[in-house]
Amino acid sequence: MITARAAASFDPVGRSVATARAFVRDTLQGWGYADIVDDAVVLTSELVTNAVIHAGTRAEVLCLRTDDGVKVEVADRYPEREIPLQGAGPAFHSPDGENGRGLLLCAALASAWGVEYTPTDKRVWFRLDLPERPVGTRSAGPVLPTELLPVAEPRVRVAVVQIDRVGTISSWNDDAEAVFGYPAEQVTGKPLTDLAAWPHTPGIGTGIAEALQLSRWEGSYGIRGADGRVISVYASHLRVRDAEGEPSTVCLLVRDDERAVLQTPVRAASPDGNGPFADSRTTDPFEVFIGSPAPDDLDGLLQRTVERARDMLDGDSAFLLLATDDETELEVRATTGLPSARQRFARVPVEAGTGRYGSARMPAVHEDLAAVPGAVPLLDGTGMRSVVTVPLKVEGRLTGSLGVAAESPSRYSNEEALRLQFAADRIALAVESARLGELERLRRGSLSFLVEASDLLAGTLDRDQTLALMAQMTVPTLATWCAVYTIADQVSEPYLSYVLHEDEERIDDLKALLSKIDPPEPVPTPGARIWNAPSEAAHHAALRTSMHELGLGAVPTLGTGLDGTFATAAAVGGETVVLPLVARNRVIGMLTLGKPSDDHFRQENLELAEDLSRRAALALDNARLYSERMAISRSLQRSLLPPGLPPIPGVEVEVIYRAAGEGNEVGGDFYDLFPIRDGAYGFAIGDVCGTGPEAAAVTGLARHALRLLAREGYGGPAVLERLNAAILDEGARSRFLTLLYGELWPQADGGAILKVVCAGHPLPLRLRQDGTVAPAAEPQPLLGVMDDLELYEQTVTLGPGDVLLCVTDGVTERREGTRMLGDDGLTEVLKSCTGLTAGAVAARVLRAVERFAAEPASDDMAILAMRVPEPRKG
Repeated sequence: MITARAAASFDPVGRSVATARAFVRDTLQGWGYADIVDDAVVLTSELVTNAVIHAGTRAEVLCLRTDDGVKVEVADRYPEREIPLQGAGPAFHSPDGENGRGLLLCAALASAWGVEYTPTDKRVWFRLDLPERPVGTRSAGPVLPTELLPVAEPRVRVAVVQIDRVGTISSWNDDAEAVFGYPAEQVTGKPLTDLAAWPHTPGIGTGIAEALQLSRWEGSYGIRGADGRVISVYASHLRVRDAEGEPSTVCLLVRDDERAVLQTPVRAASPDGNGPFADSRTTDPFEVFIGSPAPDDLDGLLQRTVERARDMLDGDSAFLLLATDDETELEVRATTGLPSARQRFARVPVEAGTGRYGSARMPAVHEDLAAVPGAVPLLDGTGMRSVVTVPLKVEGRLTGSLGVAAESPSRYSNEEALRLQFAADRIALAVESARLGELERLRRGSLSFLVEASDLLAGTLDRDQTLALMAQMTVPTLATWCAVYTIADQVSEPYLSYVLHEDEERIDDLKALLSKIDPPEPVPTPGARIWNAPSEAAHHAALRTSMHELGLGAVPTLGTGLDGTFATAAAVGGETVVLPLVARNRVIGMLTLGKPSDDHFRQENLELAEDLSRRAALALDNARLYSERMAISRSLQRSLLPPGLPPIPGVEVEVIYRAAGEGNEVGGDFYDLFPIRDGAYGFAIGDVCGTGPEAAAVTGLARHALRLLAREGYGGPAVLERLNAAILDEGARSRFLTLLYGELWPQADGGAILKVVCAGHPLPLRLRQDGTVAPAAEPQPLLGVMDDLELYEQTVTLGPGDVLLCVTDGVTERREGTRMLGDDGLTEVLKSCTGLTAGAVAARVLRAVERFAAEPASDDMAILAMRVPEPRKG
């Protein structure tokens, strides 16, 4: 006869095999069938591997408990794929062959096994019988070598202490005296609280006095011995009453390190109702929760709890929900016998309606859910008919809800509700303690995550890189997929700027889907809000694709094949939330996070995503402002330089300009070359002190004033004197300016005559055809300092093959530590340029400057080279 069942479904991915093994192991251990756990796990592993890896479908695992053993069924959705039968070929008989190895193991290990086919699935099952054990043997372990046995004192002592109604010690046995050093007469009549060192859990006020009032309690604490030292003990408290009805508490205490030597075995419920749960007044109704030590992690503890609760009431499913911090909602954290992947982290309201049946704060029994649809939202569509739910409370505060459900109606009564409530009261403190521990770990992890995210976001001012970082930090840490919408201004529509999925092959399909639906509304309200449009669009697309497959005329709406459409529907079929990106009181975009296949977000993850969205919004807005500033700077820099160089007959001209920094500041270096009148050309190269808007203003003034004054017929000295006066008129906005200005007249005989004025600028160098280099002008005062300047021009004649090199101080002041290129270094570079064209001369000078130091240049550089070419021979 089947006395209990447990079922789970596993996706067709490799990690499902390990998950299935853990499911079967925990289920059988919970039923007390430790003797056959190993064989069941091995067989399940092989059969699930065959389903999810070889058949490529979901695997349904069903465990059925009987009086004398267990039956495990593994079903897949590929009935057409036949399994190898005995005698079908050498692969089946060979231990090294892959095909049929699971069935070989079934034949070798199982008491019985078989295969069942239906039109929709294939089911492989095996049965393992419990081994016969001597009378009085509940379970047995293997024979171990002596050196592997746990270490204990020569005698394991169990201290038995009895506590009366008011908490004073009324009985103290010899083992208690041996362990703690107090004789019975010394401690009898004293409160146990005088001896106990109770480890309070932060946030929970329960003490040992409260624990002694519980019907049963287990845990660790300390007892102060006669020598003053605290001795750690593992204690079991049991509340009893004597024949006259006087209550007292019996405490069994062993040394904490002997807990590994003595463990209370699991006692399963008797299926005929005559077992240890038949009468809660005379037996302990909570033995189902005693067994191997509780898991250290919260999820393991919750899963163990729902499995034991289901077994205790012989239900078909069980679930446990934890309350949010404000106690307005409950979050699904563990289920058994239900589609847990679909329900995990789903949220339901604490107050679902009026009356005791509508509130999770009170125990409730629903005899038939068909009569009250929606009474337990978690069970909608699961086939469960009757359910009993009880609250988990700590110090009167709701911390969760525990429920057990059955497929048949009228299964539970108030008696089962009372038993489940006792169990919930016993486990509530442990659950809350584990929840607080998990919450603390999550908060620490969240702080580390936000610190790292802030560092990454602060490390870039590039808009596209910021968008990529936002998505990469959320996927897969917080969500399965992410989409970032940006808004250019208040009147613009949200634009889909970036899409990322943890499966790179689905990014294009996801982007195609999102581009076909309206973007979410840019609501500035903080916090995450549900957005159903993506999942609805994906499901509609999958439905149309199914109709197309059936020949009903519909066609897919996505730009993918049929498989891609279904994959996209699964990828975005879960919960989707939108978080606004608000910076400087303006919505600049939306961060959209999604889960696959009906999955839900944890509340803690949503809060973390909200914190991240605030940082990401500011980083994105900073990147936008920086990009705008850089674009303005580049546009202004281009306006300060000539759009092009005019061709000069008989003279080669080459200009190289390099701005230092990242391009977000307008440099002070400039150059110009322009026609003055027929046969005459003006040229200039200068450097304004400083950078930024003030330097740009002087640069623009100088370049345009030079052209205007030169074309009005003024000579070089007059042009610079008037420019000096204009700079001084700027007042506080004026800047010093070094300037080399000259006029050029190409000659018919192949040479060129130049008249130059060097106002505080690095001197121009002339390279003669014979390789000698010398300054081509004398230094004169710079501009923007004195009112009265007396400048003069000097004449320079360039013959065929001669070069005139003009540079800004970014070239001559190039540094490497204490070394500087200087005028002498530039002269040596120029000497090596004999016979080169103007372009080659400028390129060689630039290469020499760049190679002089390993660090990037810290100052702008401008290089102007003019050369009179040699006449062609022949």
